[in-house]
This record gives sequence, C-alpha cells and structure tokens, in this order.
Amino acid sequence: MKDFLDALSSKEPTPGGGGASALVAAVSCSLCSMVSNLTTGKKKYAQYQEKIDEYLVLLKEKNELLQADIEKDAKAFAPLAKAYSLDKETPGYEEIMEKALFDAATAPKEILEDIYSLVPIIEDLAVMGSRLAISDVAVAAACLEAALKGCVLNIYINTKSMKNRDVAGEMNAHARKLVEDGSARMQHVYADIEGTLIS
Repeated sequence: MKDFLDALSSKEPTPGGGGASALVAAVSCSLCSMVSNLTTGKKKYAQYQEKIDEYLVLLKEKNELLQADIEKDAKAFAPLAKAYSLDKETPGYEEIMEKALFDAATAPKEILEDIYSLVPIIEDLAVMGSRLAISDVAVAAACLEAALKGCVLNIYINTKSMKNRDVAGEMNAHARKLVEDGSARMQHVYADIEGTLIS
C-alpha cells in the first residue's frame, strides 16, 4: 500500500486516477468480504447462508481482479504516453494515436465493468449482512460510488481526443449508463443505512 501511494504521489503519470479508482473499488470489495465473514455461520442469518457462501468465494475473485486492474490501467496508458511523444509528421501518426487512445479508453471501460459488478452484491449485503457491520456496507457503497465516478473520467479523457466520434460516443454512453445506475443504487443503499443509524 505504501509503495502504491508513494508512486501515486510522484510525478510519474502512472499509477493515476484509474489505478486509484480500482484500489478504492478493491477496498469496497474487501469491506464486502468482511461483512460476509462476520455474517457466515450465524443462526440469525441462516436463511442467507447459501448466498453468503457464494459471495465469500466470488468476492475473493473480484478482489484479486480489481487489484490486477491497477496494473492493467497503467499498462494501457504506456502506449498512449509513447504516442504523445511522437512527432506529428511521423508516418501513420493519426492511426497510431487513434489506436492508443482507443486502447487507453478500453482499459478503464473494462475496469468500470468490474467495479459495477459489485453493485448488486452490496445491495444484497445491505439486506443479508450482519447488523453489527451494517455501517461497513454503507462505507462499501460510498467507496464504490467514488470508484465508479473516478474510473469513468479515465474513459472520457481519452474518448474526447478520438477522431472516430461514433466509437467514442458508444463508449461514453455505455460508461455513463453504468455510472448513473450504479451511483444511484449505491446512494440508495447508503441513505437507507444512514437512516437506520441516526433515527
């Protein structure tokens, strides 16, 4: 963690906002695992045991994926950084730049989809999770919303420069749909839990 934060603080372009968003999503995922571990085996939540067992396995896989996404984002940016350093008179410059921009937008698009996949799990844990850890579900929801909103900007900043506006528009529309839906649902989870804690 210290190495990542030190690298994030440096003047190097990676890791950046994309990797940070993946890390925040991994924190959200870890909180979901914690809540699941605190819920499993408890008689009070026996009706949810089968689903909790499923989530304990699934969340471990998703956490590993999100951690790998930190490096994935950095690797996707490297060719774009190289393309930006080229002289505009370089043969095939336009094609090189377009491909680099597309690839640099595709990585956060895929990461965004990985982040969004946690949305229904957090909704379920808000219902099934141990009431002793319900505040942690709300924190997971808040982290996930931040991760969604952060990740999508790494798509937009690259699609903004793409020449193929049809492809850029399709990528933006897909991303916007995930962020708007996921954010609204996480805000709902957070507000519901907050209401039970302060009422």
